[in-house]
Amino acid sequence: MKKIFGIVMLGILGLGTASAQDKEADGTAKKVVSKPSRDHVMIQLSHDRWAGAPDSVNTGGVGRGISAYLCYDFPIKKSNFSFGAGLGFTANNIYFQNQRAVLNGRTGGVTFTNTDKTIFKGQKFNTTYVEAPLELRYFANKHNRNTGFKFAIGAKIGFNGIGGAHYKERESIEGKFVTEKTNTKRYLQTWRLTPTVRIGYGNFSLFAQYTVTPLFNTGAGPEDIRPMSFGLCISGL
Repeated sequence: MKKIFGIVMLGILGLGTASAQDKEADGTAKKVVSKPSRDHVMIQLSHDRWAGAPDSVNTGGVGRGISAYLCYDFPIKKSNFSFGAGLGFTANNIYFQNQRAVLNGRTGGVTFTNTDKTIFKGQKFNTTYVEAPLELRYFANKHNRNTGFKFAIGAKIGFNGIGGAHYKERESIEGKFVTEKTNTKRYLQTWRLTPTVRIGYGNFSLFAQYTVTPLFNTGAGPEDIRPMSFGLCISGL
């Protein structure tokens, strides 16, 4: 009986101690502040284009891409700003209108020639990069970053060595269209730098990006082509 009484008294004392920890010295209740989650997923759906493409390159259709990153947020003291870093991948697709890419020509690079649409269809140039996005972020609501206005500016560092690239087309052979795919990674720059900007509200934002490094290696394709994208971003921060 004495043991039971002792256990009950210890429990009461423990509750009293826990209750006292939730109060200030003057008896007022403490304000409990929950810290926002720092790790999050960022997904981007984009419309892709080639800036600086010469007139001899006829892109057509709706170029589209997808990017996915796992990011981590580093708040800058108690301000409304933070620094974000992450790692993920991006895949972009450019389509051609009445034109195909010749990858095994005598030039040793990529050339573009006009073609009959009844012979070739679905001409597509795909690139895939492993990317590390870096951003300086502003949140209007620093206590709940899933709501309120937000703005971010930064850059992505992309690496094509692990990713890849290929050209894909469907050629009519004996009345049937046969899909052909050719690896094009050797023609491209291994690294790329892409400044980015995004603006939005809550978990949704619009973004735009422009790659400042050329797409192709010197002598391996049109020198002034630089990929650009804009679209929708879904992110926890």
